[in-house]
Parts: sequence; C-alpha cells; structure tokens
Amino acid sequence: MTEVSDKRAAELVSAAEGERPARELSGPLRLGVWIIGGLLSAYSLVVVFQPVEPVQHRMTFLAVALPLVFLRYRSGLVALVRRLRGQEPPEQQRGEAPTIIDWVLAALSLGVLLYPLLDIDAFRDRGSSSNLSTWDIIGGLGLTVLLLEAVRRTVGSALSIICGIFLVYAYLGNYLPVSWPIGHRGFDLGQIISQLYTGTEGFFGVPMQVAASYIILFTIYGAVLDYSGASKFFIDLSFAAFRKSRAAPGRTVTTAGFLLGTVSGSGTATTVSLGSVAWPVLKRAGYPREAAGGILAASGIGAILSPPTLGAAAFIIAEQLGVSYLTVLLYATIPTILYYLGIFLAIEIDSRRFGTHAVEVDAPKAGKLMLRFGYHFSSLILIIVLMALDRSAFQSVVIATFVAFALSFLDPAHRMGPKRVGQALAKGTLEVLPVTAVCAAAGIIVGVITQTGLGLNLSSIIVDVAAGNLIFTTIMAGLAVMLLGLAVPVTASYIIAAVIIAPALMTLGVDKAEAYMFIFYYAVLSEVSPPTALSAVAAAAITGGNTYRTMMMTWRYTLPAFLVPFAFVLTPNGQALLAQGPIGTILALTAVSGVAVLALAMATGGFTGWPERVIAAGAGILLLFLEPVPIVAGFAVLAVATAVHLIRKRRTPA
Repeated sequence: MTEVSDKRAAELVSAAEGERPARELSGPLRLGVWIIGGLLSAYSLVVVFQPVEPVQHRMTFLAVALPLVFLRYRSGLVALVRRLRGQEPPEQQRGEAPTIIDWVLAALSLGVLLYPLLDIDAFRDRGSSSNLSTWDIIGGLGLTVLLLEAVRRTVGSALSIICGIFLVYAYLGNYLPVSWPIGHRGFDLGQIISQLYTGTEGFFGVPMQVAASYIILFTIYGAVLDYSGASKFFIDLSFAAFRKSRAAPGRTVTTAGFLLGTVSGSGTATTVSLGSVAWPVLKRAGYPREAAGGILAASGIGAILSPPTLGAAAFIIAEQLGVSYLTVLLYATIPTILYYLGIFLAIEIDSRRFGTHAVEVDAPKAGKLMLRFGYHFSSLILIIVLMALDRSAFQSVVIATFVAFALSFLDPAHRMGPKRVGQALAKGTLEVLPVTAVCAAAGIIVGVITQTGLGLNLSSIIVDVAAGNLIFTTIMAGLAVMLLGLAVPVTASYIIAAVIIAPALMTLGVDKAEAYMFIFYYAVLSEVSPPTALSAVAAAAITGGNTYRTMMMTWRYTLPAFLVPFAFVLTPNGQALLAQGPIGTILALTAVSGVAVLALAMATGGFTGWPERVIAAGAGILLLFLEPVPIVAGFAVLAVATAVHLIRKRRTPA
C-alpha cells in the first residue's frame, strides 16, 4: 500500500490549501506554542458560556493568534533570494527555530493589539469621533502591515497585493477622473485607520468574528473527533459498506470523503487524509491515476459543502444574513446531496468505461463496526438537534465536543486523557491560524468597500455591462468568483465577491440568501477549476498522475452539481433547492434536479457517444430552470438522448 508520511501529508495540505508549510518546531518552543494554542482554544470554549464584549473578544483572540503565525510560519525570503539567484531552496529541517525578525514581528503583533485593550472604551470613542491620537495611528498602521505580512506567509502574496491595492484606492481615489464611477472624494490616513482599526467594519468585523467564534470552535470539535478515533471509523465504515460491485471502490472513497468532510471542513485535508488509504484500493480496482485523483479531489472538496461543518465562508453567510447557522445548514443540504449524486453517477459511468472491478478490502463488517463504534455519529447528530432546539451554534458545538470527549472512553485505543485533550485543543488553534490571518486581512477589503461605496459602484458596472440581463449577470458573477478564487483562498474570494458581486445580483431581484449561496458555491468551485485546481494538485501528488489531466477529471466529476446553483438565481422556484417553501415543492424539485444532474453526468461522462451527450446536456439545462414547461421539455429531450444512445449501441458491433 502506498503510504503518505505525516510530514509529506502536511506539506500537501499546506501547498494545496494555498498555505505555506508551517515550521517543524521542537523542544521547549514547540511545547510553548502548543500550550499557548491550547489555552486559546480553552478561552474560546469558556467565552461561549461567559460572553466577552464582541470587539474585545476579537482583539484578544487576534492578539494571541497573530504572534503564533509569525512563530509558526516562515517568511520565505531566504528561499526567494536563492531562487532569484538560480539556487535550490534550502532544505527545511525539523526543529527549525524562528529568526530574530520573527520574534520581533510576534512582539509587535502583541503590542499593537494589547494597546487598544488597555482602555478599549476610550479607544473606540476616539475612533468614532475621528480624533485619533498619534499612537492610535501608529498602532493601526503597524497592524495593517503585520496582517499583510501574516497573510503573505500563510496563504501567499496574492491576497496581500489585493489588500494593498484597496488601501491605495482608499487613499488616492480622489485622483481618479470625476467621470469614473469608482472615483470618490478620498480619505486621509486618520480616516482609513479609524475605519479599519477602531470599529467593526475593518479588522474586527464579521470575518474576524467568524474566525474567533464559529471556526475555532468547529476546528476544536474536529480535532477532538479525530483524536477520539472518529476519522478512522468513518473510513473503515465506508470500506465496509461497499464490497461487491465494480463501482464499489469509487463509491467507497466518495462516501468516506463525505463522512470525513462532516468533521473537517477542509477540502484538501480530506483529500490527503483519504488519499493515503484509498489510492491503493482504487489502483487495484483498475482506475487510472488521473481518474483516481479526480475522485479523491472531488470527494475531498465536498468537505467544504458537507453539513454540519461547512467551510468558513458558510459561517460568514450566517452572520451576513442574520440567520442561525442551522438555517445555512438547511440551505446547504439539498445542494450537497446533488453534489455527491453527481459524483456517484460519474463513478458509475466510469466503472464501465474503465472496466473497473470489485476489490476485497480487509475491513470488519459494516454492522459490526456500527455496533461497536457507531456512537461517533451521536455528536454530529447532537449538533443539529441542539440547534433545532434553539441552542446557539456556539453552544451546540461545544456541548457536542464534550460529548465526543466523553465517548472517547468507550474505545481504549483512543481514550482522551490529559495529553490527548491538550493536543486536540492545541490543534484546534493551530489549524485556524491561516484562516484567522485571512479573515482579519479581509477586513481591509470590506472596510474600504464600505467607506468608499465601491461595492455599489462596481455592482452597478456589472449590471450595466450585462445590460440588466439576469442570465448574463449571473454568468459574469460565476466567472468572476472563479477567477478570483484562482488567486486567493475560498474564504477570501467569498468575502470579496459577497460585497462586490452579490449587490449586482440583488439589484436584479435575486434574494439575499440565493445570491450569497451562489457565490459560496462558485468560490468552492474555484478549488477544482484549472489551471490551479489546488485539491487536484494534492491528489495528483498522491497518485503520481498527470496534474493537468487530474484537474480535468476533478472538474468533470464536480461540474454537473455546480451548474445547480444557477437554479438558485435564475428561477423563482430555485429557492426550493435551499429548502425554502412548501415541503411538496421542495421534494418534487429536488427530484427534478436529481434527474438534471443525471443528464449532466451523461453529458460529461465518456461512456456514451457525442450526439447523446450533447442532447443530454440540453436536457439537464432545461430541467434546471425548474418551471413546468422547461421541465416537460427537459424530460422529453432526455428521452431522446436515451433513445439515441440505445439505437447507437444496438448498431455498434459487440
């Protein structure tokens, strides 16, 4: 069996998530960082039941997290200089210590964030009255520069550059021609710092609130589940559930990806975790390397879409809409089902095209596994139940975390003693560091857009370019979000698009929920879109397949379900796919959408011929309009595609 070492897995996850690999700390420093991380997680759990004033909580959280970023992540400047000189980058050694510069940046991060906490009321009063002191401006400038550097270290230069462009725009926008719709009166340094540093429209706005509450709590929960043996159970159960048919290996991997994704919320982490176990099985079943990589990447990306632990952007949606996280989970349920249905159908088609076969896997019986370890599902179910009983998402996930901890004692191999508890708490914090940096830096973009009115101006431009046509506007919006996602992580691309593109859709009559969910799904789609397709890169590294062909296979597996979000926006009945409306309508239109995904899977698959694939594509698109006349026409066209396939198959010699 091909194995992926822990270190190699971490590198794959970091590279594919757009993150720089973290340092391999050792000795007292490693222990100290883990202790601080554990304490921050413990603080986050306590705050759920003993609330702290929101801005104060966000500042405190960032005051601990940002210094850890500089201690954990390298600057990369040495490697850059060596590459510019044509030399090989230096080998990263285990136990690599932070440099003096890293320690200085960590200390400055702590200083500029503790400074306003010394007298936060007076600090906010100065900000609201635009009467900042010199130290306020120095602190705000310092935090801005530090966040840009933290983002560069953790997710690359693209987002830092974008944030820098927005800052320049805020300061020099008055020099733009008056006739330009994006021109504004200009803002001085004090006004910009006041917007970003002292209020809730900048660094400490909604994105930071999400990182310091939702995301940290769910990463702690995921870490506890992982240390309690849930991840192993989910993989074993998936392999035990499908044993006999030739499509079983592919279905097994997809199911395992979904189960892992419910607690991960990270697409590429799921891909890598799954790949080290599943690739040998797919290989034995007869899958080519690129097809196997496509299945792994598509299944992994589903982690960002799978309740109850959706990607970070979903938590931001809940805050923006002012609805409970349970509501967002309901929005995501049917699209998630359709997403995995598309993958299952594509796998069924490919099992015939590639001539795959069943594989015997040394795994216990599914029934035996459920009886022995089925309790791992209880905390997942408990989250949903508690939120349905009007518990907040924060309290629900914390209670579920304690339940998962208590249940770990049912498995002697994974009992969570003090050491495992400490490791899980530390892991919860360390995994959220890059997202925290992104969310805080994204506050620059949100703050500038709010201050200058850029969002409304750009949305007006989008509507004008599309001549007020909703179809063209939606296509432009999808392409814009995908292109943005090629440069920045899913969370950042969603935040930027939500404040610029969503208003354009809403101007044309699209409801807020549909607009935000459309943008969310296309931000996720950027993770599987060439030429980057970051999850596919990780999958190709595991299977040894051609990277570009793996990207294309991943795109093919995911494309049918990602055409579904157009139904949110282009038809009034699209709200049924977000579980809104009468239950009968929801069920009927979900069934129609399932048939649409089937038609699109036929179109993108290689088992049928080109004539029926083109006809099936037309049928799928018609069905997704979710209106009576297009639905009837779609079923008729699909029947034609099926008839053409049967006729061509009968005429083809065996």
